[in-house]
Amino acid sequence: MMIKNVFTGRVLQLNLERASLPDGRSVDLEIIRHPGGACALPVHDDGNIILIRQYRHAAGGIIWELPAGRINENEEPESCARRELKEETGFEAGKMEKIGEFFSTPGFCTELLHIYLATQLTPCKHDPEEDEYIEIVKLPFANALDMVLSGKIRDSKTMIALLLAKERFPVKGLKKEDETMYPKIIIRNEKADGPQNGAGDDLQRA
Repeated sequence: MMIKNVFTGRVLQLNLERASLPDGRSVDLEIIRHPGGACALPVHDDGNIILIRQYRHAAGGIIWELPAGRINENEEPESCARRELKEETGFEAGKMEKIGEFFSTPGFCTELLHIYLATQLTPCKHDPEEDEYIEIVKLPFANALDMVLSGKIRDSKTMIALLLAKERFPVKGLKKEDETMYPKIIIRNEKADGPQNGAGDDLQRA
């Protein structure tokens, strides 16, 4: 039961709610109501995948992620994943397969994230939102998994998606994490004012 709404914004709603515990006690909780989100793990026909490097103010700079976003009103999770894939990477998927879902922060937030494997990729318009700064990278799955194990990837949805997809890829041996083995960034967000936190100084256009 909602006691009061504290804040309603573009992305979320913060409420003070009264909940009944399994043992019969009632407690007052601060709960964030979120519509949920979806992400896509894009896989090219050659087995390489796409990751993005996105500026996240809350994380203190640029982090490695999969394309993802908030589910709009009356939008299905798969449609959200397809839309975000197009907007953030400039690719669309001929096939989408759901491989999992998880609660991002169940202690205080209702956000449920849906994970899709995106294959049969074809190029389309790259159209990130005005407040996004995104760099797109194509790399082998084994290298991305190594980045999870080494701590270079710290975004939860990306870590979970890569670990869920691990059995689908022939990872014979993980190499020591090394920046030199990652391909050059292939696309730059042209809507951004410029690289932030020093990233992107040597970006190359496809």
